[in-house]
Amino acid sequence: MTNSLNDIRHAKSMIFIGSNAAEAHPVAMQHILHAREVNNAPLIVVDPRFTKLAAKATDYVRIRPGTDAAFMMGLINVIIENGWQDKEFIRTRVAGFPEMAAVAKQYTPGAVEEITGIPAAETVRIAKLLADNRPTSLTWCMGGTQHHIGSSITRTFCILQLVLGNMGKSGGGTNIFRGHDNVQGATDMCVLSHSLPAYYGLKDGSWKHWCRVWDVDYEWIKSRFKAKKWMNSKGFTLSRWYEGVIQEDKIEQYTPIKALIQWGCGANSNSMFHKVRKAYDKLDLIVLIDPFPTMLAAAADKDNIYLLPSASQYETSGSVTSTSRQIQWRDKVVDPVHGSRDDYQIMEELVKRFGFADKFYKNIKKTPEDITLELGRGSLTIGYNGQTPERIKRQMANWHTFDIDTLQARGGPCDGEYFGLPWPCWTEKHPGTPILYDISKPVAKGGLPVRNRFGLEHTYSMSGRTENQLAAKGVANPGSQVMGGYPEFKDVVPGTNWKTDLSQKTIKVALSRGMAPFGNARARCVVWNFPDQVPIHREPLHSPRPDLIKKYPTYEDQPNQYRVFTRFKSEQNPELVKNYPYVLTTGRMVEHMGAGAETRSNKYLAELKPDMYAEINPRLANDLGIRDGEMVWIESPEGGRIKVRAKLTERVDNKTIFLPFHFAGFFMGTSLRENYPEGLVPYALGEPGNIVTNYGYDIITQIQATKDGLCRVNKA
Repeated sequence: MTNSLNDIRHAKSMIFIGSNAAEAHPVAMQHILHAREVNNAPLIVVDPRFTKLAAKATDYVRIRPGTDAAFMMGLINVIIENGWQDKEFIRTRVAGFPEMAAVAKQYTPGAVEEITGIPAAETVRIAKLLADNRPTSLTWCMGGTQHHIGSSITRTFCILQLVLGNMGKSGGGTNIFRGHDNVQGATDMCVLSHSLPAYYGLKDGSWKHWCRVWDVDYEWIKSRFKAKKWMNSKGFTLSRWYEGVIQEDKIEQYTPIKALIQWGCGANSNSMFHKVRKAYDKLDLIVLIDPFPTMLAAAADKDNIYLLPSASQYETSGSVTSTSRQIQWRDKVVDPVHGSRDDYQIMEELVKRFGFADKFYKNIKKTPEDITLELGRGSLTIGYNGQTPERIKRQMANWHTFDIDTLQARGGPCDGEYFGLPWPCWTEKHPGTPILYDISKPVAKGGLPVRNRFGLEHTYSMSGRTENQLAAKGVANPGSQVMGGYPEFKDVVPGTNWKTDLSQKTIKVALSRGMAPFGNARARCVVWNFPDQVPIHREPLHSPRPDLIKKYPTYEDQPNQYRVFTRFKSEQNPELVKNYPYVLTTGRMVEHMGAGAETRSNKYLAELKPDMYAEINPRLANDLGIRDGEMVWIESPEGGRIKVRAKLTERVDNKTIFLPFHFAGFFMGTSLRENYPEGLVPYALGEPGNIVTNYGYDIITQIQATKDGLCRVNKA
């Protein structure tokens, strides 16, 4: 997220695509409505479904699921064709613009209408609306990411903001609303399969850096792996771990997965959950760590499953990072109850039993302060090094001194700091960076250029043109010793760069010169190390428009993507829609959170939303002979089926079925109530919507494609 929730208050227009903030992120609504009502900012909502956010919008655009990239490229094309782009911003701070514009030219308003269903005149109107009301705040969520081209879709969002010159500006930016309070923090710490903390990757240099941080011998770490190749290889993703067990798709690993620890993760959040359940029954060991029994506790039909009750957020303390890159301290309110333990205690007990507590705790004498310090010491890539526990706690005690519009403290102990010391926060005196890529203020006061990561120049294979990748002459933060582009800092301490210099001298030297340690570059429109160098539309794997598949085909199959064979071209069957004629998409409701284990165990929230349901357009329901409130079967091409209540509504069109994904406790028509531990059955039970979400994974991230599948519907 380049800006912050509060900064939306300064927007002159807003566009939300694949984001239903009114239900998924209700805290943000105060800022969204402020911009709408005080600034008279148009609020544009692009979504297949008329959401509660759409009900507050000035402009609602209904889009076919999975076609966001085509619409965005269409907007970009109209803007360029009419000369509405920010020419100076592009000239000085953007790379690959001509190559991108040549691709965008293919997405005429007519072509966009054919792909998305959005009338051609509407694409032109929205483009003009954005051009006339700058800066625009653009927001997306899982509706933009959970597609097999999700990485391309989100890139189009960023390119639109570059073309309009909305990056690095208050009221602008690209803003990804996170679903939980520490999703950003978990991502920054890389609780992922393809990187060490702070996005360092898995190369030898990355391992050696973190070994120095941890004060652990690199050779010892290497010895923990069966072979060195696995140390440098991406692991299974959360979305596909179960394939490492059932192996319906070929895996690239020396052994199948035999044990699972699921820690603070809703089991029913996986797509094709009926296949996940098959994996549960083949595992030798399952350990569930959670404050509440999740669907895993009820769905795993075996004896070798262990439940370790963990404390809630109110029973522990530590730092969390919000969607706005702000680090906050969460204080303990009460001691853990009912024999549960906090995460630190559980981790300590596990580490002791694994036999490497002496190495694990070298720098950690008391938790969680020492953990925060250790992570900050190593996470130089994103500037976690300036947010000490003392600074974070001081801000929590003085939150009332921060201005709601600027998020900067006005007087008091935190004077001049930005709330949460948003990263990058380069030193213990740095105020934090409230807006990424903002060159209007000095780096030492929270300004920042674009990071130089991809060399000094590049020759584009698409055009043969060579372009300097550094920012243009005269473009830099105030006070910079180099008024123009410059590369990243290295060899201030011989043999290191700003990312690996644990003394942090390199960072401090850069700041003393008014410069960013990671350089001053241009933002890329062309990503030459991606399958699609410029984002394009590709039809969903399970497309309702077989006539478009030949024109907009998917990728070739990937033999080893995160250790799993992943089908793309072989999965895209034009005949599928004949038996599964309706588009399936999923989303949130305001009463429940995530996989719902916690909120469905709250009797007040369960009373508000007790039943799992499917939203069906009344016209479609009448054609199928289904009445409001009747039970229906939803079936997927992969053999998943759920029995849910029909909710007739015009929120969806007559080709789309919507499911919330928070429910669990039933499995393909059968109640699992008796499988929960005694006294811990959630008040609200229902079929997991993810039983019927379809096969499909992003070409870069392998995030599951839950927003554009196919299904069929029958009266139960």
